[in-house]
Amino acid sequence: MSKRTSSKSKGHRSSGSNHKSTHLLQKLRPSKSLIFKLVVVLLVVILGWVIYLDAVVRAKFEGKRWEIPARVYARPLEIYDGLALNADNLQLELKALGYKKTLKADMSGSFARHGSNFVVYSRGFLFSDGAESARRVAFTIDSGVVSRFYVAKGEQNEILRLEPLQIGGIYPAQKEDRLLVTLDQVPDGLIQSLLWVEDRDFENHIGIAPLSIIRAMIANMKAGRVVQGGSTLTQQLVKNFYLSRDKTIVRKATEAVMSLLLEFHYDKQDILEAYINEVYLGQAGARAIHGFGMASQFYFGKPLSDLDIEQSALLVALVKGPAYYDPRRHQERALERRNLVLSVLAEEGVLSQSEAIIARGRPLGVIDKPSYSTNRYPAFIDLVKRQLASDYQQEDLQSEGLRIFTTLDPQMQERAEKTLKTTLASLTPQNKASALQGAIVVTGSESGEVAALVGGAEPKFSGFNRALDAVRPIGSIIKPAVYLSALQHPDRYTLVTPLKDEPFVLEFENGERWTPHNFDEKNHGVVALYQALSKSYNLSTARLGLDLGVDEVSSTIRLLGVTRPMNIYPSLFLGATSLAPFEVTQMYQTIAASGFNVPVRAIRSVTTSSGEELSRYAYEVDQVIDSNAMHLLQYGLIGVAKEGTAKSVYRYLNPDLTVAGKTGTTNDSRDSWFAGFSGDYLGVVWLGHDDNRSTGLTGSAGALKVWGKLMRQFPQRPFDPIKPSGINYRWIDENTGNLTEDGCSGARFIPFIKGSEPVETQSCKSGFSRAKHWFNSLF
Repeated sequence: MSKRTSSKSKGHRSSGSNHKSTHLLQKLRPSKSLIFKLVVVLLVVILGWVIYLDAVVRAKFEGKRWEIPARVYARPLEIYDGLALNADNLQLELKALGYKKTLKADMSGSFARHGSNFVVYSRGFLFSDGAESARRVAFTIDSGVVSRFYVAKGEQNEILRLEPLQIGGIYPAQKEDRLLVTLDQVPDGLIQSLLWVEDRDFENHIGIAPLSIIRAMIANMKAGRVVQGGSTLTQQLVKNFYLSRDKTIVRKATEAVMSLLLEFHYDKQDILEAYINEVYLGQAGARAIHGFGMASQFYFGKPLSDLDIEQSALLVALVKGPAYYDPRRHQERALERRNLVLSVLAEEGVLSQSEAIIARGRPLGVIDKPSYSTNRYPAFIDLVKRQLASDYQQEDLQSEGLRIFTTLDPQMQERAEKTLKTTLASLTPQNKASALQGAIVVTGSESGEVAALVGGAEPKFSGFNRALDAVRPIGSIIKPAVYLSALQHPDRYTLVTPLKDEPFVLEFENGERWTPHNFDEKNHGVVALYQALSKSYNLSTARLGLDLGVDEVSSTIRLLGVTRPMNIYPSLFLGATSLAPFEVTQMYQTIAASGFNVPVRAIRSVTTSSGEELSRYAYEVDQVIDSNAMHLLQYGLIGVAKEGTAKSVYRYLNPDLTVAGKTGTTNDSRDSWFAGFSGDYLGVVWLGHDDNRSTGLTGSAGALKVWGKLMRQFPQRPFDPIKPSGINYRWIDENTGNLTEDGCSGARFIPFIKGSEPVETQSCKSGFSRAKHWFNSLF
């Protein structure tokens, strides 16, 4: 009884306990309505998420997809009969352009050289004035001149215009570089390779390939991490275009949804074209190489349309891992992967087996150095940016894909950089730590176009740009402005006007005294004006300047193109003011251009990526100096090179090449300057130390050497200024300054502004003098 009672009691207790548990479970179990609500909320959240992703997908795909850097090009080389051209320099430029040297030059982007005979098979290029197609031409370079120009294939035009070398870019903040291409610019072989290797079901799937994803998920679950991808091209595009590279479940889910949305809104051709321009294919320093168009230039130095099948296969091979298969660093891996792609093409019938065997046997064909490197001439690019700044916003330069056509001559630039470096080394062989620095600016002597600009002894590294920013005392390089000021007064001064080259003391109101000296510490008595200039005498120059006045001389300097504030004291006559080499170039540009102000410019034009011209920086001139006075000054500067302080320049140049120029040396030889010009080039060279220590070099011992060594590497015309109508040449006795006869001993043929000629005459002193002059003329 008691047991039953106990049992009942237990049973009662058990029943009560179960009831409580059931009740508790019922309380804990969500009701159907709650589940329904949660599902609804979840669906709403998912729907909102999808709507958000849809907006993201459409906004970026239909908007501005990429920031495209501006591309900066050198001048295009035009080859024609009669062009002055150095054969080695041409070969240098062809290699820089990525041209391949072959025996026959039978393919676009190649050349052949047999001694002085060249065959060049150019590539086409879209210039600002229209497209130029590829052509195969032959010509000879004899004694620095092009002859026997012949078009073997292509348009029969007497001028071959090579595509300009890309010398840099103005890149967006994220350092991405790409060259946009349309699908019709992509070789069929590359597209077929890409689809067969990366996504052979591309035309049929909906953005994702479930079976591939399942396979990848199983593999990843087994590994406990993401080890395999099943991504379609669409998913790869979404991953690169919209998402981070994180390998998380949420990111993968987002990628799948966005891929579906992308396929829903856009056709396959749009997606494929976007992929071809977006895919990451390498790294150039800090710059990421995106898209097949850019990769083709980066690895092969040529456009996609010129790629061979094995080259297209290599680019496709790189999709799997641009760093791992880097063809410059890991040739064997890259070769193996490329040949695998070629084998796939053969298996799928895209290539015949024999074609695949031939392609697999070819080398990678990657150029040693990317033709599209980051600003290979940083000092010049610095100048380009400064000149663009007045017309374009930085944002536009970094994102709109503008094409900037400059004036840079790659041949001159390369030679200028090398010449400066080797000459500096030769000038300081014992003390490399002295860190002697230098800068060079070379322009067209008539056009003012900057052919080369070197900003320091290590020109490949960007940094302090001495050509533009090293503002240094200019010494005697300023003296032509003093003499030009005088020659603009023909009633007072001619080239034969006698000047006193004797000491003097100038005392100022504050009691300070100025006592200039000649560099050789000698006094030269009375000298003719042209002699004072050619010998760069300080005493006679200072006396002349004082006679003219500081204001007049400084006014002439302004007319020559100098805008920087100057030291308006008499010491200005001897160069006690500071300018940068680029500013000195502007000053001498006006002299070389016979009194016409020709702005020194680095840009010719700017176009859109499709070739539409936005700006043209036209050749503009404005006569600011009387051409007669300028002609006299040019005569004097020729004398500086022939018989004055710069005569050592003919150690480097052919004596038949007439050049004009001026040396400059500052106190304690801290700065060495030379500015000179021929019929083709104007060059300004500065040497010095950044800390303003003495170099121990005069203008002729330092800067002139660089100038001479550089200019001798280029065939060019002598400087032969046109005689203005207001000029008469007369024979003058160089001792007395009187008119004399041709053939007299000491007779000099000198220009005068009409009406300023001497009136005193004298005949030859003896028949012996005439005979002596004739005899000398034979030698």
